[in-house]
Order: sequence, then C-alpha cells, then structure tokens
Amino acid sequence: MKLVVGLGNPGSRYRGTRHNIGFEVVDRLVVRHGLKLETWRHLAETADWRPLEGRVLLVKPTTFMNLSGEAVSALMTFYKIDLTQVLIVCDDVNLPVGRLRARPEGSEGGNNGLRSIAAAIGTQGYQRLRIGAGRGDPRRDLADHVLSRFLPEELVSVEGAIERAADAVEVWIRDGIGPVMNVFNRSDEERSGSEEEVDNSGS
Repeated sequence: MKLVVGLGNPGSRYRGTRHNIGFEVVDRLVVRHGLKLETWRHLAETADWRPLEGRVLLVKPTTFMNLSGEAVSALMTFYKIDLTQVLIVCDDVNLPVGRLRARPEGSEGGNNGLRSIAAAIGTQGYQRLRIGAGRGDPRRDLADHVLSRFLPEELVSVEGAIERAADAVEVWIRDGIGPVMNVFNRSDEERSGSEEEVDNSGS
C-alpha cells in the first residue's frame, strides 16, 4: 500500500493559497479518477484508490500545515505503511512558480509541514515532490507570502504545475522516484530542448 500526502491548511479561507498547492494535486487526482474524499478520524481526508499497481491512499491532512506529521505518522502506523511507500507533495518557495522538483529525501527547506513530518516519523528520509510557489518580494514576511494567493499572471503556470504534479504522482506509483526525477525535475526550457534534439536526430 502506498501513501500520497498533499500538504495544506483546511478551510475555505486557505483555498487557492500558495501553501495549499499540495491539496490541489490530491484534489486533481481525486477528480481525475472519480474518487471520493472521506474523513479519517480527526486527522485527515482520505481517498482510497485502487490502480493496477495496488492500493493507494490519497491524503489531505486536516491538522493544519504545522502539524502535518500527526496525520502522516498515524496513517503510516494504522495501515502499516513502510517509509519507502510514502510520497509527500507540497509547495516550495525556493523554487520558481510552477517548477517541480522530486527528491528521495532532504531537508524541510523552510516548509513547516515537512519539518513536522520529519519530527513525527523521526527522519528526513522520505520521498517528496515539491512545487514552486515562488518567493516574491524578499522583504515580505514568509508566513504572509505562503498564505497569499497566486497572482493572476501566475495562474497559468500554477495550473500547469498541478496537472504535471498529478502526472508525476502516477509515475511514482508505477515506477518510483527515479523516473519522476528524470522526467519532471527539468524546466520547460530543458524539456523543449530535449524534444528538439529528438526531432533533429530523427530527421
């Protein structure tokens, strides 16, 4: 069984904020595959997905970002899920808006949700898919920035990133973190360059 956790804050006031893009990836997968989110204890909303590769639990913690680890730890314990079968999806202000970056492990990079998970399970060695939220004006308080909504000119990039992140989750379920890194860590320019090389070599 695999666990895919999108991070965010519950409630309508946080919908569409930079910090909630992990929630949006889970929502996209739920809609894409005709699933239904249900309340799990007081800690999360979960959707039980059964692709060909086996059972997958899609998760949106309802503990608020800073306590995400409570939900992740409880779910891993209850369902006896190994750490190697867990993927965390979250925002990253250190990446440009819309950029994806997958890693098999690493630091929290200033994300309090990742910090909470590491504290709850006792390791930073969990797989994660980070989605660029941009830093914006560096003089602005970081907490205010991540709780702000994307600017109109950023929305096309954000929408594309949510769609690609949902694709990346499906690749992870099927093939693991390595192929996700190979395909989705590249920028749009790098992907375009690779496609042109393929076209040129075949001409």
